Amino acid sequence: MTPRADSLTVEVVDLIGTVVARYYEEYEHAAAEHSLTGAQARVLRLLSLEPLPMRKIAQCLKCEPSNITGIVDRLESRGLVERRPDPADRRIKLAAPTDEGARTAEALRTSLSFAREPLGRLTVTERTLLKELLQRMLGVAPE
Repeated sequence: MTPRADSLTVEVVDLIGTVVARYYEEYEHAAAEHSLTGAQARVLRLLSLEPLPMRKIAQCLKCEPSNITGIVDRLESRGLVERRPDPADRRIKLAAPTDEGARTAEALRTSLSFAREPLGRLTVTERTLLKELLQRMLGVAPE
């Protein structure tokens, strides 16, 4: 049996949920300003980090590969993404941002004031601690 969470843990979980909901709301709004859906913006952001095969995009975003194919098709028709052969295995196609897609992904990333403004109220030490705590929560090795 899982022990009941203490009231502090419940409060922290509620606050994290509020932050996540506000972040997604702003992300959807920022995406709409570029005539993108939230899903299209998330795919474009992911591809701005590195070109990926459809299956890997689906794994990262926890959805079906068929959904990703449609999203990439729409991004490709707008000139934001292109498909190219994987240099390691030419049978596999990678989705990669075009120059315009990379600029759009960067514009989206930098337009998210909701996340930046509250963080700006924290000191560098507090932001560093928050980053390290979030990394620990996610099981990510600190940089």
